[in-house]
Parts: sequence; C-alpha cells; structure tokens
Amino acid sequence: MEEAKITFYDELNDLLPSRDRQRQLYIGFNERQSIKHIVESLGIPHTEIGSLVVNGHNVDFGYLVQSGDDILVYPAIPDLDKLSGMFKDGQLIIEPRFILDNHLGKLASYLRMCGIDAIYRNDYHDEELVQVAVQDQRILLTRDRQLLMRKIIPYGYLLRSLDPERQVIEIIRRFDLFKLISPFHRCLRCNTPLEKIEKEKIIDRLQPLTKKYFQEFHHCRGCGQIYWRGSHHKRMENLLFRILGSATTEGI
Repeated sequence: MEEAKITFYDELNDLLPSRDRQRQLYIGFNERQSIKHIVESLGIPHTEIGSLVVNGHNVDFGYLVQSGDDILVYPAIPDLDKLSGMFKDGQLIIEPRFILDNHLGKLASYLRMCGIDAIYRNDYHDEELVQVAVQDQRILLTRDRQLLMRKIIPYGYLLRSLDPERQVIEIIRRFDLFKLISPFHRCLRCNTPLEKIEKEKIIDRLQPLTKKYFQEFHHCRGCGQIYWRGSHHKRMENLLFRILGSATTEGI
C-alpha cells in the first residue's frame, strides 16, 4: 500500500467529514491510481476542483499519484479554476445554461424567474441528465455527489444548501450571474423565453377581471402560458428582491 499527503483548501473543507477538515490527510492507495479517483474517493466530485498541485507543480485529473506525493487541492472558484474549462482570467467563458436534477423543481422556477436558462423535468433518469448535460454543454446542478463524479460530466456544481432561495444565491454568486439577470423573461413552466402579445389575440382565454384590469401580457410559445402583472407578479417581485439583495450583500 502506497501513501500520499493531501490538503483541501477553502470551501472544499465543507464537503469533508468534520474530522478531516482544515488539516493534512494521509491517504493510502494502490499503485496507478489517478488523482481524480483519489480525490473523489474522499467524497469531492471533480467538478468542485479548480486546480491540483502536486509537489509544487500543477497537474490534471489524469495524473497518477506516486508514493510520498504532497497534493494540494483548490476549489473551482473563478480565480482558481484551471481544470473545468468554465473560466478564464476569472470570467465565465461558457454560456451559463443549466440542467437540474429531479429534486430541484423550485430552484428551476427561481432561476427562470431571474431569466436564467434552466432545464428541468421531474422524470429525468440519471442517464438522460448526463446525456443532455454533455450534448448541450449545460452545467449540471445537483446535490448528488455520485452523479457529478461521472467522468463524462465536464461542467457541474454540487449545491450546498437544501433551501431553494439559498440555492439561487449560491448559483448567482458561484457563476457571477449578476449582469445576466433579466427578471420575468422566461416561462416558469417550460423555460422558453417570453414574448409580448397583444391583448386582443388572447382575450378569449382571459378571466373577466383580468380582461378588465390588465392591458399588458406576455406569452410562451413553448407551452402557451400567459403572464400578466397580477398579485402573483408582485409576490414574485418581492421574492426576487430578497434573493438578489442577499446574493449582492453576502460576504461583503
């Protein structure tokens, strides 16, 4: 059995058991183990890793760990991310489009409310999630570590919080989406961009009070849903104000 030293930095410690946080670990392994395999055996998906330094030199996930190696593992935050291909010089260089696993329906609605492209279905199988993520070059959002450990997944993020509002804040801050937020420009049901539509074209679909008190409407070409600025809109505005306010001020 070979042995190497490994140290995790910053937020990666939150993904380790409490006994292993903020300290150097000694890892036993068999010959010819990749650094990806060793890091993920400790419960941290490769999508969370921004850079790997072994004995003072940067390496990629294919590096075969040697006995006595001193491994430093840094998180995939924009300024440190040298491995995922998502960032360059601290800036996101891929299109911020997401696919969410089956347990994140409310998060999908919140992201769409912000105008962020977020695909979601509650009947996706893991294989479908992976296939769409890879083919469409979407960032996979999940709390399932094993799903993100699949070698084929290039872009992903392991959500820390269980609360959908906190999860939106995580995503906005993690991918620096502040300038891309465009509220109420996507269908909450199916993610299609909304289009303005004349009232006369949909008047036969409106309830009497809606016809009387509202003049401006948008509709979704994908599922046919109609939107207007009713009381529900005000509640969503308040929710967005709270989310974006927290995303902007936290950590300052």
